[in-house]
Amino acid sequence: MSMILAIAGVEFRILRRNRWLVIATALLAVFALALTLAGATTSGALGVDLLTVSVASMTTLAVYLVPLVALLMSFEAIAGDAERGSLALVLTYPVSRGTLLLGKFSAHLAGLAIAVVMGFGVAGVLAFALGGAGVDSGLALVRLMAGSVLLGAAFLAFGYVVSSFSRSVAAAAGGAGFVWLILVVLYDLVLLALVVWDNGGTFSRQVFPWVLAANPADALRLFSVTASADQALVSGMGSAVAALPQGAALVSLFAWPLVGLMLARLVFGRRVP
Repeated sequence: MSMILAIAGVEFRILRRNRWLVIATALLAVFALALTLAGATTSGALGVDLLTVSVASMTTLAVYLVPLVALLMSFEAIAGDAERGSLALVLTYPVSRGTLLLGKFSAHLAGLAIAVVMGFGVAGVLAFALGGAGVDSGLALVRLMAGSVLLGAAFLAFGYVVSSFSRSVAAAAGGAGFVWLILVVLYDLVLLALVVWDNGGTFSRQVFPWVLAANPADALRLFSVTASADQALVSGMGSAVAALPQGAALVSLFAWPLVGLMLARLVFGRRVP
């Protein structure tokens, strides 16, 4: 454990030195504030408070930005060290590859959690200051933050997998972009095409909710909208949530970081520095 904390401390200092923490926090905060101010014009028409509308909008923001930020933090973790020659040096010390991965993961996850809490928290403070926040919507915001951190953890692990496969930083960057494109953009487009083709048939009613929950990005949407009936109303995903067992989205969000880390350890274990 002490070795993991030592590696995490070094990685976190690198994260701060490279300004990734500041950039990620500012990026999430700017978009969250913009969505909150935009939601002020629609919350009255929907009959819900401002923060409820803001959380629904920030969920979509989190689905796109949090995985991107996580991949940008992690894609260089192994390939970058190997390209600089420091990976071979580190592995000469009595530290296992699993310990090295966990140390990097701990630092990157801490940085991502700080960015999410501060970035989305600013929007919550603004909604409260404008008198558009309640207990339920506040809990929904906390739920979104927790789900976003779990989503980010999954994509951090995916970034390590790509980085362990890649022989250069450029190749790792391309691989990270490909992962983001497939899981965040194209996955939903394919599902949408299948739903339109099925036209309310068996796939739409029985298979679609499960396939949706299987993707960590879409699992965040499902997890966020189960916070309250108002969230389901604003997001329009109430029917998909109702078709799944309670907690299915949360299980997906917890499972993917574990699966990703195990896969990253397997790939990293076969890499020659």
